[in-house]
Amino acid sequence: MTIDIAIINGTVMPMGGAKPIERGAITIAGGKILAVGPQETIDISGAAKVIDASNCVVMPGFCDSHTHIASNLLLRGLLEDVRLFEWLSTMWQLKRNFDPETLYWASLNGLVEMVKSGVTSFNEHFDAYAVEPQIEALKKIPLRATLGYGFADRGVYASITDWSWKTLHSFGDLVAKHHKSQNGLLHVGLSPHATYSCGPEMFRLSREVADAHNVPIHIHLAEAPQETVYVAETYGTSAVRWLHSLEFLKSDVTAAHCTQLDEDDVKILAATNTKIAHCPCCNAKVVSGTLPLKCVREHGVTVGLATDGPASHNTLDMFQEMKFAGLIHKDKTADPEFLKTTEILEMATSEGAKAMNRPETGKLAPGMAADVIVVDLDKAHTQPVYDTAAALVYSSRADDVLHTIVGGRLLMENRIVAGIDEAEIRANFRSKAHALRKRSLG
Repeated sequence: MTIDIAIINGTVMPMGGAKPIERGAITIAGGKILAVGPQETIDISGAAKVIDASNCVVMPGFCDSHTHIASNLLLRGLLEDVRLFEWLSTMWQLKRNFDPETLYWASLNGLVEMVKSGVTSFNEHFDAYAVEPQIEALKKIPLRATLGYGFADRGVYASITDWSWKTLHSFGDLVAKHHKSQNGLLHVGLSPHATYSCGPEMFRLSREVADAHNVPIHIHLAEAPQETVYVAETYGTSAVRWLHSLEFLKSDVTAAHCTQLDEDDVKILAATNTKIAHCPCCNAKVVSGTLPLKCVREHGVTVGLATDGPASHNTLDMFQEMKFAGLIHKDKTADPEFLKTTEILEMATSEGAKAMNRPETGKLAPGMAADVIVVDLDKAHTQPVYDTAAALVYSSRADDVLHTIVGGRLLMENRIVAGIDEAEIRANFRSKAHALRKRSLG
């Protein structure tokens, strides 16, 4: 078989429980990993391209299991130092004025940021706006993506009620058009927004549609104390128990945040095999609470790491997310041995892939999708490297990523993203964002 890309001389971190390979190599062919192992055991003869990863780590790209790219990039830095519901209300003043061209340039800017940060797959929750601009942007920068169409019928999102019902009832047309398109990189899913923005009928129909078309579901769940109060007053129970009573929770559900869980909630998530997308930076910033990760892990719930959107996290840097996850959970548990560096890396890669129901990616093994990044550790802020995992989690940062490969295609080489004009993207995005803010807030 012809080798498309060979990566040599690097420290290979395969993830998925496999041990690091100090002087390792991988080969890629036909969009998939062909071989992984010690360099002397890997045949690279005839490779069309050879990448020298000396002083670098070769690892799976990050799997960002909960994002809002286009919408939240347009809101980055707009409103700080407020609680969740108040924040959502102000953000909606801009969201209701979104237009396709603005969303297109925002999507492109976000994809550039992710490629340059080593994110190769992401799980997008479209909180009530058009998905098509991001589908078009993905044709220019083809990351592995699951795009969840956002639905709501009450609260701040009440104005999209009619659109939500219409789209849900005709979702089969969207599945036929977009699901597993763009060479299989693009999937679509359902994103009923949250327990405070969707009623029981919308959750029931979302479940029926997901089952009928075999597509995933992506929601916000047990996100903040304000949600807990709302669900208790409205339905007399917790958010998790309410959705469970609707027979909504299943293995195809990714539940973002989950900071407000008691042990009974955790047992339900475990029994239904519901996945969690953990967003520690966002949760801390808007004081939503902290996922009870120790309890969740003890019950065997799958947990992936996620950045959430740039409106509440401000960046799409999974290195920041990994570091903060380690810090916050050691502090909350008063246990310095809890959540080791290798476990954090797994949450950002292989476990993240599971959490977003994209099991084809997240680890380097023969037959897996060739979603690979090369991270430079020969930096002043990372040397000396005594422990590779520790360097990646606690010292590295997004701009240490040198190369990004998705589906066997080299999207970024030596920090240059192929086939685009970054300056043009930034200029158009900046202009559109400021115009949006002016017409929305004055």
